Amino acid sequence: MNSRNSPRIAMISTHGYVEAVPPLGAADTGGQVVYVLELSKKLAQLGYDVDIWTRRFERKREIEQVCDRARIIRVPCGGRNFIPKERLYEYIPEWCENALRYMQKHRLKYEFINSHYWDAGLAGECLSDALGVPHVHTPHSLGLWKLRQMEADYVGDRARLEAEFNFEQRLLRERSLYQASDMVVATTPIQLDMLLADYEIPPEKCRMIPPGYDDHRFYAVGEESRKAIRERLGFSGNVVLALGRLATNKGYDLLIQAFQIVAERDPDAALHLAIGGLKMDESETRLLEELQGIARDLGLGDRTRFSGYVTDENLPDYYRAADEFVLSSRYEPFGMTAIEAMASGTPTIVTVHGGLWRVLTFGRHALFADPLDREDLGITMLKPFKLPGLRRQLSLAGAQRALSRFTWGGVAHQLVSEIEKRPRKTDIFNTEWDERDLPHGL
Repeated sequence: MNSRNSPRIAMISTHGYVEAVPPLGAADTGGQVVYVLELSKKLAQLGYDVDIWTRRFERKREIEQVCDRARIIRVPCGGRNFIPKERLYEYIPEWCENALRYMQKHRLKYEFINSHYWDAGLAGECLSDALGVPHVHTPHSLGLWKLRQMEADYVGDRARLEAEFNFEQRLLRERSLYQASDMVVATTPIQLDMLLADYEIPPEKCRMIPPGYDDHRFYAVGEESRKAIRERLGFSGNVVLALGRLATNKGYDLLIQAFQIVAERDPDAALHLAIGGLKMDESETRLLEELQGIARDLGLGDRTRFSGYVTDENLPDYYRAADEFVLSSRYEPFGMTAIEAMASGTPTIVTVHGGLWRVLTFGRHALFADPLDREDLGITMLKPFKLPGLRRQLSLAGAQRALSRFTWGGVAHQLVSEIEKRPRKTDIFNTEWDERDLPHGL
């Protein structure tokens, strides 16, 4: 139950399916939703009441309890249908007006606002101005970095790239948003570098706080328990696992191509792709068919398993059952799935086109490879299978590194500590106000 006397935090994550048990793999619903939910739970354990503000659509409930002191509040805008995150910014002014009316009606006061991704960042900026409270923004990914990474996939077709991802609007809004925020939280060293150099954000406004994982769920088990899990899930041989939502940037096509090198040298190797959501749209279905076609064309049809969506309940056991986990993304701001795999005791290979590899030690915590280089990724994937000592080292040290650096409790403590160092803005709830004070437009 929320307490009237406890300090309150507003978390804003407007796109995707933000639910107490999120349908991971659904459109625009992945690691960011997990980040917001898990961080909110830990902040609640620290004594805060946490309101997770998101968009209401598809007849979702207005209020949903996440835990004793954290809840989801859904505010409508833009109608009842799902809106992709690239277009949601158009409806943020309407969302803000509705959110502010709700806050005014229920006399909600906040210690600070933490927004996530640029669409929610626009909302956070608006609410921060109206409420007079600090605004902390967590980008999760940077438009400029994503644009640079994706241009190689859209050579000669910049118009299609812009039509699909709306980079012009995103970059324009991001620059203004980051400058206006009281603090910008980078989740990787690469993000911090770009915020300082490319977005020219003053160093005193930027902090690097890595994402976390739930150490009560993701942990290594003994060999006998692992054998039982493998038998239950039908895992046999040297299983290479990748999982996540279906998206081009995840590099599953590159992984299949690199796996051919593994398959030629290890007759016991198998590739398990637990990718996609419970409901897939037309583009996701098309991408899955393309990946299945690549596997067939390379003669890997009987060595590659497409299992689809993994429930949250089964996710830890999928990591434990695998002999190796690969994060093959063309670009990846961080890569929480890799941290979860490491924590579960699974030897892990991490893309160099991301931020995670910069906070790990090669050969001790994980291995790094370039998924755009088929031979580099393929040979790297073989190493743990050919070298049992390396395999044990990665399993033990990877789990230790995850536990020492990447738990949600540590993330929550760091965030609160940074906020407490900063002066508060004037809180407009110290004075009377009504709907005439609501901002109209951004």
